[in-house]
Amino acid sequence: MNEAFRCPVCERRFPRTARQTMPFCSTRCQQIDLGRWLGEQYTVPEPPSLLDPDEFVDGVPPDQW
Repeated sequence: MNEAFRCPVCERRFPRTARQTMPFCSTRCQQIDLGRWLGEQYTVPEPPSLLDPDEFVDGVPPDQW
């Protein structure tokens, strides 16, 4: 079974045999993706804060933190 993959950068289909650059179709697409991460075009969402900003922490009101 020689299923083709789709590159996440350029969306080109490429064969499974391109293992060196997986999941990208080429070194060029790998570098583009790295540049996007380094340029902060991609982000990892932070979980919402469990602390309500209006709550007291250890008995201290928020304006005195």
